[in-house]
Amino acid sequence: MWQLEITHSWVVTVLLNTLKTAGRQIGLSELYLKDEGVIPTGTFKARGAAVGVSRAAKELGIETFAMPTNGNAGAAWSIYGARAGIKSVIVMPIDAPEITRNECAISGADLYLVDGLISDAGKIVGKAVAKYGWFDVSTLKEPYRIEGKKTMGLEIAEQFNWEVPDVILYPTGGGVGIIGIYKALKELQEMGWIGEKMPRLVAVQSSGCAPIVKAWKEGKKESEYWTDAKTIAFGITVPKALGDYLVLEAIRATDGCAVAVSDDEILKAQKELAAHEGTFICPEGASLYAAARELREENWIKENEKVVLLNTGAGIKYPDTVNVKVPVLQPGDEL
Repeated sequence: MWQLEITHSWVVTVLLNTLKTAGRQIGLSELYLKDEGVIPTGTFKARGAAVGVSRAAKELGIETFAMPTNGNAGAAWSIYGARAGIKSVIVMPIDAPEITRNECAISGADLYLVDGLISDAGKIVGKAVAKYGWFDVSTLKEPYRIEGKKTMGLEIAEQFNWEVPDVILYPTGGGVGIIGIYKALKELQEMGWIGEKMPRLVAVQSSGCAPIVKAWKEGKKESEYWTDAKTIAFGITVPKALGDYLVLEAIRATDGCAVAVSDDEILKAQKELAAHEGTFICPEGASLYAAARELREENWIKENEKVVLLNTGAGIKYPDTVNVKVPVLQPGDEL
C-alpha cells in the first residue's frame, strides 16, 4: 500500500544519543538528544507530512492543500506532496530561511512570501481556503499531522524500554509536537504499556517570542498575542499558537514548566553542543540545552534524572546562525 510505503520508508526511527560531555558540563549525568535532523527533509515536520499527505492523497483524494509556515513545515509538506501528486500552496514570512524557501520552490509548490509573520500568512491562507476549497493543513486545522508527530513520543517510550524519562524539553512554537508527545504517552498509559509515571514536559521558547511562557507564569489557560516577535530560532517565532491551551494543559498536567532563553544563550548552546558532542543542531533545538542548564542551576532538574532534548531539525538548514572568520591562505603558505 502506498500509505504504508510513505509513512515507513520516508520516516525513520530516530535513536537517542547520550550527551555525556555536554551533560557533564551542566551537571546532568543522563542527558539524551533525540535528533530529528536526520529524518527526510531534515526536520521533525516530515512526521506530520508523512501521515497527513498519506491520508489526504490516498484516502480523501485531495488535489490541493495550503498552509502557512515559518519554513520547515512548508518544505516537508511540499516535498511529500510532490511525491503523492498533490499540489501544494505555501505562504511563509519573507524572512524565512532561504533553504526552506528553495525546498518548496524546487518541489513545484506555489510559493508566496508575505511581508509579515506566520500569523499574517495564516490569515491569507484562511481566505484562500474559503475561496478555492483547498485542503487546509494549517496547524491543528486537520487531525492527521498530530498523529505523525505522536510517533516521537512512542519512540521515546520504546527506546527507554517503556520506562519513560523524567523530563522532556521541547522547542515550542505552534506546539503540535509537545501536544503529540503528550497524546502518545497518555494513550500508552491507557493501554498499559507504560506505568503511571509521566515525564515532566518543558516548553522552551525564545525571550524574543515567549507567549506560552508568559501565560504559564501568569497561570492562564491561553496565551496572548506576542507583539514584535523576533528570534534567531525562526521556527518558534509564533506570536500566538492556535493550540496554546493544549500546550499549557500538557505541561501543567505533567508538572512541567515553560522556559524562555535569549538568542545569545541559544547561539552559545548551539556552539557548545557542536564542540562537545559533534552535533550541529538547529537553533530551536539548541534552546533546549540552554533551558536545561537554567533548570539544573535552579535544581528543578536533579543531577541523576533522565533528561531528553528533542532537537527538531538539522543545523545546516540555518547557515546564518554561524558567523566565523576563517584565515585565507595563499598558495605556498605554511600553517
